[in-house]
Amino acid sequence: MKVGIIGAGYAGLACAVELAEAGIAVDVFEASRTLGGRARAVEIDGQTLDNGAHILIGAYSETLRLMEKVGAGETVLQRHPLRLDFPGRISIKAPRLPAPLHLAWALLSAEGLSWQEKVAAIRFMRALKKARFRLPRDITARQLIANQPPILRHFLWEPLCLAALNTPVDIASAQVFLNVLRDTLAADRAASDLLLPATDFSAMFPEPAAHHIEVRGGRVFRSTRITGIQKLVAGWTADGLGPYDHLVLATAPYHLPALLAPIPELAGVLRQVEGFAWQPIVTVYLHYPPATRLPFPMTGVEGGHAQWLFDRCALCGQAGWIVAVISGSGPHQQLSQDALADAVHGQVARLLPGLLAPLQTRVIEEKRATFACTPYLDRPTTATSCANLWLAGDYVASDYPATIEGAIRSGVAASKAILS
Repeated sequence: MKVGIIGAGYAGLACAVELAEAGIAVDVFEASRTLGGRARAVEIDGQTLDNGAHILIGAYSETLRLMEKVGAGETVLQRHPLRLDFPGRISIKAPRLPAPLHLAWALLSAEGLSWQEKVAAIRFMRALKKARFRLPRDITARQLIANQPPILRHFLWEPLCLAALNTPVDIASAQVFLNVLRDTLAADRAASDLLLPATDFSAMFPEPAAHHIEVRGGRVFRSTRITGIQKLVAGWTADGLGPYDHLVLATAPYHLPALLAPIPELAGVLRQVEGFAWQPIVTVYLHYPPATRLPFPMTGVEGGHAQWLFDRCALCGQAGWIVAVISGSGPHQQLSQDALADAVHGQVARLLPGLLAPLQTRVIEEKRATFACTPYLDRPTTATSCANLWLAGDYVASDYPATIEGAIRSGVAASKAILS
């Protein structure tokens, strides 16, 4: 058997790793010279940074399993118990206690919450658990949390939803948000841990995965854009390359129309993908003097455009680099890059009084970072209506939103379908 995989992001490489482990010959084609898709390394003035600041959580079981398999493991991650800090407003820290005591303790000992607000949060989680985190019908996340106290909505549920789904709570799927809460806050203690990257995202999994594939006889072709696929009597070709017994499309979903349009049987998939709305992620890099540090590697901020700040020195030794993340759409999209960097610097300066202007800034915007994860969104399945043609990516139908774990799981699902 020979399998072609188009796209060397987390989904495509996860599929290739599993197939290579099973002794299947795989060819992986990537349009960029850098592996990782929408979670990859970028070079900025001699520094290896990332095109976005993503985090992992302890519930990402398949991601952690495959990282271990390719030799990366957790050595490239910093594991911290769940911690949500908005300095001066609220601080929630989970201790290393068995579940569910860790969450109860975190809420009962939270700083910035009244006793009534702590009880409201605990009752909310108990009600969700009693309902097994299932809704009779999907609604928006805003409707789900409508009866929670304002401070809990603003500093707990809304930031968690936006971080997980990259979709504003006014339109985000409450059921998908509940799936995330079920597998993190309501699971075992380690599932809610924050796993903060201590290296760039290409080095975290994609590069070790490519090496793992190649030493098992597979091939990874960089800077190789596939512009068309062709169906054979038995199998597929990609720009004339192959033939392949199976073909996996692990590209970003907005690249699918160019590949699928000539194939009438796949018109349904095209309708699903073309029905997606998109949400951006903006990452603002601010370079300060080396002694500039945040109180914790990941810190929440309010009163501006950014929602989270990351300290690259604490994470991977890049002194003075502070990274701000702006998830979802919003008024920041109307600003120039310089104006946005100035505004985010103002948020950082409120945390670190006396902070001088940054030495340099860089703004990276992924305009179609994820699909808008809305109620009842119709997402394609792994299997297509064409034999031996499969889809993989964080947009493929699953319980999860567009996350690294969702991408990895889709790649694993495609490999299992091929092997079966």
